[in-house]
Amino acid sequence: MYRIFVKDHFSSAHYLRDYKGKCENLHGHNWGVTAEVSSVKLKNAMVMDFKDLKDKLKRVIMPLDHILLNDLRDFKKLNPTSENIARYIFKKLAALLPAGVCLEAIKISETDNNIASYSRK
Repeated sequence: MYRIFVKDHFSSAHYLRDYKGKCENLHGHNWGVTAEVSSVKLKNAMVMDFKDLKDKLKRVIMPLDHILLNDLRDFKKLNPTSENIARYIFKKLAALLPAGVCLEAIKISETDNNIASYSRK
């Protein structure tokens, strides 16, 4: 199995509902995003072009940049936690990948030390 990874980032604000603590208040993060894709076979000696994968990831995360995540339709009822944001990005990016390329995981960091992931397994 061959795997490649790309990283990107976006900045946005959120607040957590039904949570007692600092994060129930409006606050922001510079989110880091890592996408991992795999393929059993290589096409032109690659899983896929890094630029193509990065462009697809950017297409998914740009609508999240510099907004209040709670205002998005997907997060009106679903808490915009790191875990749920990772799942949201996973579902959107998986739909954009070419045949034969599987999205393995999305990792999202709200700080250098706090990372959540969502994977297909």
